[in-house]
Amino acid sequence: MQIVITGIGFRSAFGDLADTWRSLMDDRSAIRLHQPFADLPPLPLALIDSQPQHVIDLTHTVVAEAIEDAGLSLPLLDCGVVIGSSRSCQSEWEKLTSNPSIEPDLTNWLDTLPHSLAIATARYIGSRSAVLAPMAACATGIWSVAQAVSSIRSGACERAIAGAIEAPITPLTIAGFSQMGALATTGCYPFDLQREGLVLGEAGAVFVIETAELARARGAKIYGEVLGFGLTNDAYHMCAMDEAGTAGANAIYQCLDRSKLMPTDIDYIHAHGTSTPLNDRRESQLIAQIFPNGVAVSSTKGGTGHTLGASGAVGIAFCLQAIATQTLPPCVGLKNSQFDLDLVRVPRQTDLNNLLCLSFGFGGQNAAMAIGKWHLKLIDN
Repeated sequence: MQIVITGIGFRSAFGDLADTWRSLMDDRSAIRLHQPFADLPPLPLALIDSQPQHVIDLTHTVVAEAIEDAGLSLPLLDCGVVIGSSRSCQSEWEKLTSNPSIEPDLTNWLDTLPHSLAIATARYIGSRSAVLAPMAACATGIWSVAQAVSSIRSGACERAIAGAIEAPITPLTIAGFSQMGALATTGCYPFDLQREGLVLGEAGAVFVIETAELARARGAKIYGEVLGFGLTNDAYHMCAMDEAGTAGANAIYQCLDRSKLMPTDIDYIHAHGTSTPLNDRRESQLIAQIFPNGVAVSSTKGGTGHTLGASGAVGIAFCLQAIATQTLPPCVGLKNSQFDLDLVRVPRQTDLNNLLCLSFGFGGQNAAMAIGKWHLKLIDN
């Protein structure tokens, strides 16, 4: 069964997908110095507007765009919903508890639970199908698309809307990453010798995913095919990664096996590339281990910031754009690489068929997804 993507809804600090892609091609960064909270010092952040987004509003924006882009009409009664987020409505809970001397207004507290983005999406599209709300740290985006693909393959639905939304600019998120020493003070420079940490960013990426048979029957445009995925966990530490990388490597091998691909079949890797010392080192080791013959690699977080749970979905959107334009995005912010990888430094036009998107999250969450240029298979197995 071929599973294809027929609609994209997208927002980053650059704007929609077209604006974001143009900005990446120009090697620009949306990261700016901001002070959204008076009691916290200014930090480099990638904000969509001047103030942090409301996550439900951002969800409605990208979901509506994906539905329109796919050429579908509401309601979509039989459409599955898989919308994830690592922070979800955390900002609303922080506001509720920000002043201990005032009794919080809990009138609408049920609309701020972790699954609220998925429920809001189901209400908007009128779905009566399965609704899932994955939370797998920074691997959430790929997990969400993988769960949608699994639902379609199992026969639970023929179509799903899936992706991840993140509005993580909150005092608690900033304080937490700051306490861990993970935040950058000047900018985001993935795989660079002088990288200093991650930069938080806002984004949402949502896809309409369906069987190729259904897409072709309604004459839908097809952006690409989800070839396969791999999902594993280090089972090692609450936030530190297992530097042995065994589970991370297994996620990539699983993905390749399910996609019926060899390492030499991969034309490009959209890396997690957070610009933190440990992640970039481990990820570069994994890539060098599994792809000894070399493969083009870049991280786009130097442009968009690290959008946490949305980052894998954002990466999938960029892989689809790379296929559409047959162009690789540069590793924004990279000046002096520490690693012996084929890092894309300027936009590179090349023949692209099979792309790999990677995500690695706190708690040892490892996710890999292969996205392919769509070709009709005469024998579908």
